[in-house]
Amino acid sequence: MVRPTILWLRRDLRLHDHPALLAAHEEAGSGGVLPLFVVEPGLWDGAGEVRRRWLAQSLQALAASYDHRLVLRYGDPASVVPAVAAEVDARAVHVTRESTPHGRRRDAAVERALGDVPLRATGTPYAVAPGRVLKGDGTPYAVFTPFARAWHDHGWPGPADAPRRIRWAASDSDDQAVTAVSDAADGEQLVQPGEDAALGRWDDFVEEAVAAYDTDRDRAAVDGTSRISPYLKLGVVHPRTLLQRIAHLRSNGAATMRTELAWREFYADVLWHHPRSAWHDLRPALTGMDYDEPGDLVDAWKAGRTGYPFVDAGMRQLLATGWMHNRVRMVTASFLTKDLHVWWPIGARHFLDHLVDGDLASNNHGWQWVSGTGTDAAPYFRVFNPVTQGERFDPDGDYVRRWVPELRHLDGKAVHQPWKHADGHAHGYPERVVDHAEERREALRRYEAVR
Repeated sequence: MVRPTILWLRRDLRLHDHPALLAAHEEAGSGGVLPLFVVEPGLWDGAGEVRRRWLAQSLQALAASYDHRLVLRYGDPASVVPAVAAEVDARAVHVTRESTPHGRRRDAAVERALGDVPLRATGTPYAVAPGRVLKGDGTPYAVFTPFARAWHDHGWPGPADAPRRIRWAASDSDDQAVTAVSDAADGEQLVQPGEDAALGRWDDFVEEAVAAYDTDRDRAAVDGTSRISPYLKLGVVHPRTLLQRIAHLRSNGAATMRTELAWREFYADVLWHHPRSAWHDLRPALTGMDYDEPGDLVDAWKAGRTGYPFVDAGMRQLLATGWMHNRVRMVTASFLTKDLHVWWPIGARHFLDHLVDGDLASNNHGWQWVSGTGTDAAPYFRVFNPVTQGERFDPDGDYVRRWVPELRHLDGKAVHQPWKHADGHAHGYPERVVDHAEERREALRRYEAVR
Protein backbone atom coordinates (compact mmCIF):
# COMPACT_ATOMS: atom_id res chain seq x y z
CA MET A 1 0.00 0.00 0.00
CA VAL A 2 1.26 3.48 -0.91
CA ARG A 3 1.33 5.72 2.16
CA PRO A 4 2.29 9.43 2.21
CA THR A 5 4.16 11.39 4.79
CA ILE A 6 2.85 14.63 6.26
CA LEU A 7 4.97 17.78 6.36
CA TRP A 8 3.45 19.83 9.16
CA LEU A 9 4.60 23.42 8.57
CA ARG A 10 4.99 26.09 11.22
CA ARG A 11 8.01 28.45 11.05
CA ASP A 12 9.39 26.96 7.82
CA LEU A 13 7.23 28.33 5.01
CA ARG A 14 9.63 27.72 2.11
CA LEU A 15 10.65 25.20 -0.53
CA HIS A 16 14.44 25.40 -0.44
CA ASP A 17 16.94 24.72 2.35
CA HIS A 18 14.24 22.73 4.14
CA PRO A 19 15.63 19.62 5.90
CA ALA A 20 12.21 18.53 7.17
CA LEU A 21 10.78 18.62 3.66
CA LEU A 22 13.76 16.65 2.39
CA ALA A 23 13.31 14.04 5.12
CA ALA A 24 9.57 13.76 4.42
CA HIS A 25 10.25 13.38 0.70
CA GLU A 26 12.85 10.65 1.22
CA GLU A 27 10.62 8.63 3.53
CA ALA A 28 7.46 9.04 1.45
CA GLY A 29 8.78 7.54 -1.76
CA SER A 30 5.94 7.12 -4.20
CA GLY A 31 3.41 7.91 -1.49
CA GLY A 32 4.16 11.62 -1.75
CA VAL A 33 4.33 14.45 0.77
CA LEU A 34 1.20 16.09 2.14
CA PRO A 35 2.02 19.68 3.23
CA LEU A 36 -0.19 20.75 6.12
CA PHE A 37 -0.60 24.03 7.97
CA VAL A 38 -2.85 24.16 11.03
CA VAL A 39 -4.45 27.48 11.93
CA GLU A 40 -4.27 27.36 15.73
CA PRO A 41 -7.12 29.40 17.25
CA GLY A 42 -5.11 30.61 20.24
CA LEU A 43 -2.19 31.87 18.19
CA TRP A 44 -4.35 33.15 15.36
CA ASP A 45 -6.79 35.07 17.53
CA GLY A 46 -4.01 36.39 19.75
CA ALA A 47 -2.07 37.90 16.87
CA GLY A 48 -2.79 41.39 15.66
CA GLU A 49 -4.33 42.12 12.28
CA VAL A 50 -0.97 42.95 10.69
CA ARG A 51 0.66 39.71 11.83
CA ARG A 52 -2.30 37.63 10.64
CA ARG A 53 -2.19 39.35 7.27
CA TRP A 54 1.53 38.69 6.84
CA LEU A 55 1.13 35.03 7.78
CA ALA A 56 -1.88 34.61 5.49
CA GLN A 57 -0.17 36.24 2.52
CA SER A 58 2.93 34.13 3.14
CA LEU A 59 0.80 30.98 3.21
CA GLN A 60 -0.76 31.91 -0.11
CA ALA A 61 2.68 32.42 -1.64
CA LEU A 62 3.84 29.10 -0.21
CA ALA A 63 0.82 27.30 -1.62
CA ALA A 64 1.74 28.51 -5.10
CA SER A 65 5.29 27.18 -4.73
CA TYR A 66 3.86 23.83 -3.53
CA ASP A 67 1.74 23.43 -6.68
CA HIS A 68 -1.30 24.56 -4.69
CA ARG A 69 -1.26 21.35 -2.67
CA LEU A 70 -0.95 23.04 0.72
CA VAL A 71 -3.68 21.76 3.05
CA LEU A 72 -5.14 24.20 5.57
CA ARG A 73 -6.96 22.96 8.67
CA TYR A 74 -8.33 24.83 11.66
CA GLY A 75 -8.13 23.73 15.29
CA ASP A 76 -5.95 22.32 18.01
CA PRO A 77 -2.97 20.55 16.38
CA ALA A 78 -3.20 17.76 18.97
CA SER A 79 -6.54 16.86 17.40
CA VAL A 80 -6.07 18.03 13.82
CA VAL A 81 -2.70 16.46 12.98
CA PRO A 82 -3.63 12.93 14.15
CA ALA A 83 -6.95 13.25 12.32
CA VAL A 84 -5.22 14.13 9.04
CA ALA A 85 -2.70 11.34 9.59
CA ALA A 86 -5.55 8.88 9.98
CA GLU A 87 -7.39 10.20 6.92
CA VAL A 88 -4.43 9.63 4.59
CA ASP A 89 -2.90 6.67 6.49
CA ALA A 90 0.33 8.61 6.88
CA ARG A 91 3.49 6.66 7.56
CA ALA A 92 4.99 9.59 9.53
CA VAL A 93 4.61 13.30 10.34
CA HIS A 94 7.67 15.44 9.69
CA VAL A 95 8.35 18.80 11.32
CA THR A 96 11.12 21.30 11.82
CA ARG A 97 12.25 21.01 15.43
CA GLU A 98 10.65 23.69 17.59
CA SER A 99 12.35 25.65 20.37
CA THR A 100 9.78 28.06 21.84
CA PRO A 101 7.99 27.08 25.07
CA HIS A 102 4.60 26.86 23.35
CA GLY A 103 6.01 24.99 20.37
CA ARG A 104 7.72 22.40 22.53
CA ARG A 105 4.56 21.79 24.58
CA ARG A 106 2.41 21.60 21.45
CA ASP A 107 4.72 19.14 19.69
CA ALA A 108 4.87 16.90 22.74
CA ALA A 109 1.06 16.84 22.86
CA VAL A 110 0.82 16.03 19.15
CA GLU A 111 3.40 13.27 19.44
CA ARG A 112 1.40 11.64 22.23
CA ALA A 113 -1.83 11.94 20.26
CA LEU A 114 -0.29 10.43 17.11
CA GLY A 115 0.19 7.10 18.83
CA ASP A 116 1.92 4.68 16.45
CA VAL A 117 2.52 7.32 13.76
CA PRO A 118 6.00 8.76 14.42
CA LEU A 119 6.63 12.49 14.69
CA ARG A 120 10.04 13.09 13.14
CA ALA A 121 11.79 16.40 13.91
CA THR A 122 14.53 17.51 11.51
CA GLY A 123 16.37 20.79 11.31
CA THR A 124 15.79 24.05 13.17
CA PRO A 125 14.74 27.62 12.32
CA TYR A 126 18.26 28.71 13.28
CA ALA A 127 21.74 28.28 11.85
CA VAL A 128 22.68 26.53 15.10
CA ALA A 129 19.92 24.86 17.08
CA PRO A 130 19.19 26.52 20.45
CA GLY A 131 20.88 24.62 23.25
CA ARG A 132 23.86 23.52 21.13
CA VAL A 133 26.31 26.31 21.96
CA LEU A 134 27.55 25.77 25.51
CA LYS A 135 30.47 26.85 27.64
CA GLY A 136 33.28 24.45 28.39
CA ASP A 137 31.58 23.35 31.62
CA GLY A 138 28.37 22.50 29.76
CA THR A 139 26.37 25.51 30.97
CA PRO A 140 24.67 28.04 28.68
CA TYR A 141 25.99 31.49 27.92
CA ALA A 142 24.33 34.41 29.66
CA VAL A 143 26.22 37.20 27.84
CA PHE A 144 26.12 37.85 24.12
CA THR A 145 29.77 38.49 23.19
CA PRO A 146 31.20 35.14 24.37
CA PHE A 147 28.15 33.38 22.94
CA ALA A 148 28.73 35.01 19.56
CA ARG A 149 32.37 33.90 19.52
CA ALA A 150 31.40 30.32 20.40
CA TRP A 151 28.55 30.40 17.86
CA HIS A 152 30.94 31.45 15.10
CA ASP A 153 33.44 28.78 16.16
CA HIS A 154 30.72 26.12 16.23
CA GLY A 155 29.75 26.84 12.65
CA TRP A 156 26.75 25.53 10.74
CA PRO A 157 26.10 23.34 7.70
CA GLY A 158 25.49 24.76 4.28
CA PRO A 159 21.95 25.05 2.91
CA ALA A 160 20.15 21.78 2.30
CA ASP A 161 19.51 20.76 -1.29
CA ALA A 162 15.93 21.00 -2.49
CA PRO A 163 14.35 17.64 -3.21
CA ARG A 164 13.92 16.86 -6.89
CA ARG A 165 10.60 16.04 -8.44
CA ILE A 166 8.55 16.23 -5.29
CA ARG A 167 5.42 14.13 -5.44
CA TRP A 168 2.74 15.98 -3.52
CA ALA A 169 -0.01 13.99 -1.84
CA ALA A 170 -3.53 15.39 -1.81
CA SER A 171 -6.18 16.10 0.79
CA ASP A 172 -8.84 18.71 1.40
CA SER A 173 -8.58 21.92 3.35
CA ASP A 174 -11.44 22.80 5.67
CA ASP A 175 -13.64 25.82 5.02
CA GLN A 176 -12.92 27.51 8.35
CA ALA A 177 -9.18 27.56 7.76
CA VAL A 178 -9.51 28.66 4.14
CA THR A 179 -11.87 31.48 5.09
CA ALA A 180 -9.66 32.63 7.97
CA VAL A 181 -6.57 32.80 5.76
CA SER A 182 -8.38 34.35 2.82
CA ASP A 183 -10.01 37.06 4.95
CA ALA A 184 -6.76 37.85 6.75
CA ALA A 185 -4.78 38.09 3.50
CA ASP A 186 -7.20 40.61 2.02
CA GLY A 187 -5.40 43.91 2.44
CA GLU A 188 -2.34 45.89 1.57
CA GLN A 189 0.90 43.97 1.17
CA LEU A 190 3.15 45.58 3.77
CA VAL A 191 5.93 43.20 2.70
CA GLN A 192 6.13 41.29 -0.59
CA PRO A 193 5.43 37.69 0.44
CA GLY A 194 7.13 34.53 -0.74
CA GLU A 195 10.52 32.88 -0.90
CA ASP A 196 11.49 34.50 -4.21
CA ALA A 197 10.75 37.93 -2.74
CA ALA A 198 12.84 37.13 0.34
CA LEU A 199 15.83 35.96 -1.70
CA GLY A 200 15.51 38.95 -4.00
CA ARG A 201 15.43 41.32 -1.05
CA TRP A 202 18.54 39.69 0.40
CA ASP A 203 20.41 39.78 -2.92
CA ASP A 204 19.61 43.48 -3.32
CA PHE A 205 20.81 44.18 0.20
CA VAL A 206 24.06 42.25 -0.28
CA GLU A 207 24.75 43.97 -3.58
CA GLU A 208 23.76 47.50 -2.64
CA ALA A 209 23.79 48.03 1.11
CA VAL A 210 25.66 45.44 3.16
CA ALA A 211 29.06 47.13 2.77
CA ALA A 212 27.78 50.21 4.61
CA TYR A 213 25.48 48.31 6.98
CA ASP A 214 27.65 48.92 10.05
CA THR A 215 26.97 52.67 9.80
CA ASP A 216 23.73 52.98 7.83
CA ARG A 217 21.77 50.55 10.01
CA ASP A 218 21.44 53.21 12.73
CA ARG A 219 20.29 56.00 10.43
CA ALA A 220 16.52 56.01 10.76
CA ALA A 221 15.82 57.92 7.54
CA VAL A 222 18.07 55.71 5.40
CA ASP A 223 17.03 52.37 3.90
CA GLY A 224 20.20 50.83 5.29
CA THR A 225 18.85 47.68 6.91
CA SER A 226 18.15 44.33 5.29
CA ARG A 227 14.38 44.22 6.03
CA ILE A 228 14.81 40.42 6.02
CA SER A 229 13.40 39.91 9.53
CA PRO A 230 9.75 39.35 8.46
CA TYR A 231 10.92 36.47 6.26
CA LEU A 232 13.06 34.99 9.03
CA LYS A 233 10.10 35.18 11.41
CA LEU A 234 8.09 32.70 9.31
CA GLY A 235 11.01 30.73 7.94
CA VAL A 236 10.37 31.96 4.40
CA VAL A 237 14.16 31.97 4.14
CA HIS A 238 16.62 30.12 6.37
CA PRO A 239 19.48 31.97 8.11
CA ARG A 240 21.93 29.41 6.68
CA THR A 241 21.06 30.65 3.22
CA LEU A 242 21.67 34.25 4.25
CA LEU A 243 24.96 33.44 5.94
CA GLN A 244 26.19 31.50 2.92
CA ARG A 245 25.57 34.48 0.63
CA ILE A 246 27.74 36.79 2.74
CA ALA A 247 30.35 34.23 3.85
CA HIS A 248 32.92 35.50 1.34
CA LEU A 249 32.51 39.16 2.29
CA ARG A 250 35.06 40.78 4.60
CA SER A 251 33.58 44.26 4.98
CA ASN A 252 32.69 45.72 8.37
CA GLY A 253 29.09 45.80 7.19
CA ALA A 254 29.02 42.08 6.44
CA ALA A 255 30.63 41.32 9.80
CA THR A 256 28.00 43.45 11.53
CA MET A 257 25.24 41.62 9.67
CA ARG A 258 26.59 38.28 10.86
CA THR A 259 26.61 39.67 14.38
CA GLU A 260 22.98 40.74 14.05
CA LEU A 261 22.04 37.22 12.98
CA ALA A 262 23.98 35.96 16.00
CA TRP A 263 21.83 38.16 18.26
CA ARG A 264 18.75 36.38 16.92
CA GLU A 265 20.34 33.01 17.67
CA PHE A 266 21.45 34.17 21.13
CA TYR A 267 17.97 35.23 22.18
CA ALA A 268 16.54 31.93 20.91
CA ASP A 269 19.17 30.13 22.99
CA VAL A 270 18.29 32.16 26.09
CA LEU A 271 14.62 31.30 25.65
CA TRP A 272 15.48 27.60 25.18
CA HIS A 273 17.30 27.48 28.50
CA HIS A 274 14.93 29.86 30.31
CA PRO A 275 11.39 29.36 28.95
CA ARG A 276 9.89 31.50 31.69
CA SER A 277 11.80 34.52 30.35
CA ALA A 278 9.28 34.76 27.53
CA TRP A 279 7.03 36.89 29.74
CA HIS A 280 8.91 37.26 33.02
CA ASP A 281 12.14 38.97 34.00
CA LEU A 282 15.13 36.85 33.07
CA ARG A 283 17.16 38.27 35.97
CA PRO A 284 15.61 38.88 39.39
CA ALA A 285 17.69 42.03 39.95
CA LEU A 286 14.66 44.31 39.72
CA THR A 287 12.24 42.23 41.75
CA GLY A 288 10.13 44.67 43.70
CA MET A 289 10.57 47.53 41.22
CA ASP A 290 7.75 50.05 41.49
CA TYR A 291 6.02 50.16 38.09
CA ASP A 292 3.11 52.38 37.07
CA GLU A 293 -0.15 50.95 35.81
CA PRO A 294 -0.84 51.48 32.09
CA GLY A 295 -3.17 54.38 31.44
CA ASP A 296 -3.52 57.48 29.29
CA LEU A 297 0.25 57.91 28.96
CA VAL A 298 0.64 54.42 27.53
CA ASP A 299 -2.22 55.14 25.14
CA ALA A 300 -0.36 58.25 24.00
CA TRP A 301 2.80 56.17 23.51
CA LYS A 302 0.93 53.58 21.43
CA ALA A 303 -0.63 56.28 19.26
CA GLY A 304 2.60 58.20 18.71
CA ARG A 305 1.46 61.29 20.58
CA THR A 306 3.97 61.63 23.43
CA GLY A 307 5.30 64.99 22.28
CA TYR A 308 8.74 63.51 21.64
CA PRO A 309 9.09 63.45 17.83
CA PHE A 310 11.60 60.59 17.46
CA VAL A 311 9.49 58.35 19.70
CA ASP A 312 6.26 59.32 17.97
CA ALA A 313 7.71 58.79 14.50
CA GLY A 314 8.65 55.24 15.43
CA MET A 315 5.29 54.38 16.95
CA ARG A 316 3.46 55.78 13.92
CA GLN A 317 5.75 53.87 11.55
CA LEU A 318 4.83 50.72 13.48
CA LEU A 319 1.09 51.33 13.17
CA ALA A 320 1.30 52.24 9.49
CA THR A 321 3.70 49.60 8.20
CA GLY A 322 3.98 46.78 10.72
CA TRP A 323 7.69 47.50 11.08
CA MET A 324 9.93 49.89 12.99
CA HIS A 325 13.57 50.80 12.55
CA ASN A 326 15.65 48.86 15.12
CA ARG A 327 17.37 51.92 16.60
CA VAL A 328 13.95 53.48 17.12
CA ARG A 329 12.67 50.26 18.73
CA MET A 330 15.26 50.73 21.46
CA VAL A 331 14.37 54.39 21.95
CA THR A 332 10.61 53.79 22.10
CA ALA A 333 11.10 50.86 24.47
CA SER A 334 13.29 52.93 26.75
CA PHE A 335 10.69 55.69 26.77
CA LEU A 336 7.95 53.33 27.92
CA THR A 337 10.02 51.61 30.60
CA LYS A 338 12.19 54.48 31.87
CA ASP A 339 10.12 57.62 31.17
CA LEU A 340 6.66 56.15 31.77
CA HIS A 341 7.85 53.52 34.30
CA VAL A 342 5.80 50.70 32.81
CA TRP A 343 6.82 47.05 33.02
CA TRP A 344 8.26 45.85 29.71
CA PRO A 345 5.65 43.11 28.86
CA ILE A 346 3.08 45.85 28.20
CA GLY A 347 5.26 47.19 25.39
CA ALA A 348 6.41 43.78 24.21
CA ARG A 349 2.79 42.69 23.69
CA HIS A 350 2.00 45.86 21.72
CA PHE A 351 4.99 45.25 19.47
CA LEU A 352 4.04 41.61 18.90
CA ASP A 353 0.52 42.69 18.00
CA HIS A 354 1.79 44.97 15.24
CA LEU A 355 5.22 43.84 14.01
CA VAL A 356 5.26 41.61 10.94
CA ASP A 357 8.62 40.35 12.21
CA GLY A 358 7.36 39.97 15.79
CA ASP A 359 9.48 37.11 17.10
CA LEU A 360 8.92 36.09 20.72
CA ALA A 361 12.55 35.46 21.65
CA SER A 362 14.07 38.48 19.89
CA ASN A 363 11.29 40.90 20.75
CA ASN A 364 10.84 40.06 24.41
CA HIS A 365 14.52 39.69 25.24
CA GLY A 366 15.23 42.90 23.35
CA TRP A 367 12.70 44.62 25.58
CA GLN A 368 14.39 43.15 28.64
CA TRP A 369 17.78 44.34 27.39
CA VAL A 370 16.40 47.88 27.33
CA SER A 371 14.45 47.65 30.57
CA GLY A 372 17.26 46.15 32.63
CA THR A 373 15.95 42.67 33.43
CA GLY A 374 17.65 40.74 30.63
CA THR A 375 21.07 39.62 29.52
CA ASP A 376 23.05 42.84 29.84
CA ALA A 377 25.42 42.98 32.80
CA ALA A 378 24.69 46.55 34.02
CA PRO A 379 21.84 47.88 31.96
CA TYR A 380 19.53 49.95 34.11
CA PHE A 381 21.61 53.10 33.91
CA ARG A 382 21.07 53.10 30.14
CA VAL A 383 18.23 55.58 29.68
CA PHE A 384 17.90 56.68 26.07
CA ASN A 385 17.37 60.39 25.66
CA PRO A 386 14.68 60.70 22.98
CA VAL A 387 15.94 64.11 21.84
CA THR A 388 19.66 63.40 21.53
CA GLN A 389 18.93 59.99 19.99
CA GLY A 390 16.84 61.72 17.35
CA GLU A 391 19.47 64.37 16.67
CA ARG A 392 22.16 61.71 16.35
CA PHE A 393 20.37 59.11 14.26
CA ASP A 394 18.02 61.39 12.31
CA PRO A 395 20.24 64.48 12.09
CA ASP A 396 18.35 66.10 9.22
CA GLY A 397 14.93 65.28 10.69
CA ASP A 398 13.76 63.46 7.56
CA TYR A 399 12.52 60.39 9.45
CA VAL A 400 10.45 62.48 11.85
CA ARG A 401 8.98 64.64 9.10
CA ARG A 402 7.96 61.53 7.16
CA TRP A 403 5.92 60.05 10.01
CA VAL A 404 4.89 63.19 11.92
CA PRO A 405 3.39 65.51 9.31
CA GLU A 406 2.46 68.11 11.96
CA LEU A 407 6.17 68.97 12.14
CA ARG A 408 7.01 69.22 8.44
CA HIS A 409 7.21 72.99 8.70
CA LEU A 410 10.33 72.70 10.89
CA ASP A 411 13.66 72.42 9.09
CA GLY A 412 16.58 70.16 9.88
CA LYS A 413 17.13 68.93 13.40
CA ALA A 414 14.81 71.63 14.76
CA VAL A 415 12.10 69.04 14.28
CA HIS A 416 13.36 67.14 17.35
CA GLN A 417 12.55 69.97 19.78
CA PRO A 418 9.40 71.71 18.54
CA TRP A 419 8.84 73.24 21.99
CA LYS A 420 11.80 75.54 21.34
CA HIS A 421 10.11 77.18 18.37
CA ALA A 422 7.23 79.63 18.44
CA ASP A 423 5.33 77.74 15.73
CA GLY A 424 6.48 74.27 16.81
CA HIS A 425 2.98 73.18 17.86
CA ALA A 426 1.09 75.26 15.31
CA HIS A 427 -0.22 72.26 13.40
CA GLY A 428 -1.60 70.17 16.23
CA TYR A 429 1.46 68.31 17.45
CA PRO A 430 0.99 67.54 21.17
CA GLU A 431 2.99 68.95 24.04
CA ARG A 432 5.36 66.59 25.88
CA VAL A 433 3.47 64.21 28.16
CA VAL A 434 6.40 64.07 30.61
CA ASP A 435 9.68 65.85 31.26
CA HIS A 436 12.44 63.43 30.25
CA ALA A 437 15.05 64.79 32.65
CA GLU A 438 12.69 64.45 35.61
CA GLU A 439 11.58 60.95 34.61
CA ARG A 440 15.16 59.81 34.16
CA ARG A 441 15.89 60.86 37.73
CA GLU A 442 12.74 59.07 38.87
CA ALA A 443 13.72 55.89 37.04
CA LEU A 444 17.11 55.87 38.73
CA ARG A 445 15.51 56.61 42.10
CA ARG A 446 13.25 53.59 41.72
CA TYR A 447 16.24 51.50 40.72
CA GLU A 448 18.19 52.56 43.81
CA ALA A 449 15.19 51.65 45.99
CA VAL A 450 15.31 47.99 44.92
CA ARG A 451 19.04 47.60 44.34
